[in-house]
Amino acid sequence: MALPINVEDLLRQRKVESNRIEFKKGWNPDRIYRSICAFANDFDNIGGGYILVGVEEENGVAKRPVCGIPTEQIDTILKEITNLNNKINPYYLPRTEPLEVDGKDIIVIWCPSGINRPYDVPEYVKSKKDSARKYYIRSGSSTIEAKGYVLDELREMANRVPFDDRGNPEISINDISGVHVLDYLQKIGSKLASDFNGNSLEGVLEQMDLFVGPKENRMIKNVAAMMFCPNPEKFFPYTQVEIVIFPEGVFENPRNFKEVPPIRGTVPQMIEETMRYLRTMVIQLHIIKQTSGPSKRIYNYPEKALEEAITNAFYHRDYRSRTPIVVEVQPYEITISSATGPDRSITMDAIQKGQRMVSRYYRNRRLGEFLKELSLTEGRNTGIPTIQRELAHNGSPAASFETDEDRLSFLVRIPCHEGEKGVSSAFMSSEASDKEVNNHDKENDKETENYDNELQQRNLSAIQIELIRIVNLFPSITFNELAFKLNITVSALRNQRKQLESKGIFLCRKGATKKGTWEIQLVDNL
Repeated sequence: MALPINVEDLLRQRKVESNRIEFKKGWNPDRIYRSICAFANDFDNIGGGYILVGVEEENGVAKRPVCGIPTEQIDTILKEITNLNNKINPYYLPRTEPLEVDGKDIIVIWCPSGINRPYDVPEYVKSKKDSARKYYIRSGSSTIEAKGYVLDELREMANRVPFDDRGNPEISINDISGVHVLDYLQKIGSKLASDFNGNSLEGVLEQMDLFVGPKENRMIKNVAAMMFCPNPEKFFPYTQVEIVIFPEGVFENPRNFKEVPPIRGTVPQMIEETMRYLRTMVIQLHIIKQTSGPSKRIYNYPEKALEEAITNAFYHRDYRSRTPIVVEVQPYEITISSATGPDRSITMDAIQKGQRMVSRYYRNRRLGEFLKELSLTEGRNTGIPTIQRELAHNGSPAASFETDEDRLSFLVRIPCHEGEKGVSSAFMSSEASDKEVNNHDKENDKETENYDNELQQRNLSAIQIELIRIVNLFPSITFNELAFKLNITVSALRNQRKQLESKGIFLCRKGATKKGTWEIQLVDNL
């Protein structure tokens, strides 16, 4: 059964936290089934985990090349897993897939959070004598036995299945777009993408753990509609983004405002369309020439901070609330409000400090996993630190966060860079629709003007202009991130790159894939 994630992301611990991954050099059923039980119990609501058999751990990371499992043992191990699954109570079915990595065979065991937790398993699953049954949970990157108050809390969690992981009888297979599912699988590099045409949509969703319930009453999970239904508002009313612009400020002149048509679609589409609007109409780059050294680049609002705030609004939103996500743009700040507020495990003091909010419970744990695999959020309570880090790096004031006593709403305030306040309202004028995000003072920057003129003479398509604009703004962006921001596949982006080369525009990558930067080189038309 193919995994809904790229195995290299697991081996390199990208997009999936290290405490959700366990490496096993060899097949040890007793230890492995304790970990399977722990991941199924998902005590910290992090989404279960993965066990990679045939991979040795060295200093907390996978040792490469992997040691592997002898090929002749693979079938025997898989058959043994099928039998040992019956030892878990209540019955639990982890997903397995044998893979070839570094020329060696390994087995990946995917253990999603169980819907019938708590689970227990014999301490020694292969013992012919009766072995004590125990409950296991994850503590950091280790598997431990749940005892005392921890066991009591684990038992109470049976009634706290996150909303997005629950089945919804109103969602049918016809509501799910196969195009959106395939696009997602291609973007994250899942093997399921290559097998998509030879499988039914039901089969793909089953392998992605998006069904719940017994065979006679299978239901599609809410998260499937959030991610892959073109109109999720059908099931979750007012799931949309509303952008309101106050050119003079909401208090200064509340009657002067502009409303953008509501943004709807799948959750990834709404995030991307919201960011596309903010990039085009709001975010501005100001380049300050230095007497010595490189020019200083300042944004009125750093894109990554806004993207993290928008994504978090979708991640933590209560989809039963009939309240849209509202983005208000003023000359001095952008606010993002959503319903409902942080759970009560987060103190009001932690919210007001705006540093890091650690929650034990997630309303939409699976949705967070999907968004993280798309590199839209970092997860593990790092959203707010990311926002503050990006603002500090840009020289902007820190963001602030507000909620009410009843935790019915959550408001994020992202202040404009102090040096940019004088120009931040320019985008809200009637001429703003033709304004480029990187429009800085061309009278003082003749070189930029010549560069723009030369690009215009090369008959670029709209998507090629957008591509170059994004690369100029964010030279460290990765190829996959660039494809996602353009809302095209990686193969389509490669094709656009070839077309640009035919027009004498070359995108050259300097340095490593993750830490390198893009450089655009213009040559005479070929």
